[in-house]
Amino acid sequence: MPLGFDDAARAELAAGGRRVAQAGLVVGSAGNLSLRSDDRVLISRRGVELDAMGPWDCVEVGLDGEVAADDDGRPSRPSSELPLHVAIYRATDAGAIVHTHSHYATVLGTITGELPAVHYTINQFGGPIRVARYECFGTEELATSVIQALQDRSGALMANHGSVVIAADIERATSKAILLEWLASVYYHAMLGGRPNILGESELDAVRERVRQLDYAGKAQR
Repeated sequence: MPLGFDDAARAELAAGGRRVAQAGLVVGSAGNLSLRSDDRVLISRRGVELDAMGPWDCVEVGLDGEVAADDDGRPSRPSSELPLHVAIYRATDAGAIVHTHSHYATVLGTITGELPAVHYTINQFGGPIRVARYECFGTEELATSVIQALQDRSGALMANHGSVVIAADIERATSKAILLEWLASVYYHAMLGGRPNILGESELDAVRERVRQLDYAGKAQR
């Protein structure tokens, strides 16, 4: 299998990994991320600690999971969550995926079935964020569970595990992973104080409309 990702793509994925680590979303090697280009996937290698990730820590595979021969001349294995990444790419139009074991997302995945609309920025994920049922890591069963939770959404919590987000590119995916953890933190701390006020669908629709108005206004001025 000839290689399909250039040095710039590898550097981009590595930078995304370091950003995720610097934001405190992973502990050690507990986290992975990937890019897609047509029928190819570039994913972090198994066991890499994202805070020190470099371009050499990227492994290229096909959507069938087959590792590209002699990838960068370095013997390495893709993340154990490769089945999850490949399944999401097959089921969605995502261009990038970030999976973390971030603290508050993981906590909520043990105590609730949904991260509700505690803040209007949840619209960036399509609405309240579902919790995928627990399945063992690295399995097709986990991939199926997460895909179900991602229906019409771009983020999901994973019961007793962590979180996953999808986006068009790695920069947006890492930004959304950071936002998801912030939303999880807000909801967790709000619950400690009592019963959080949750935004309804009409309120979320009003935010969507306001975003559209601002976008149209920006286009008219350009």
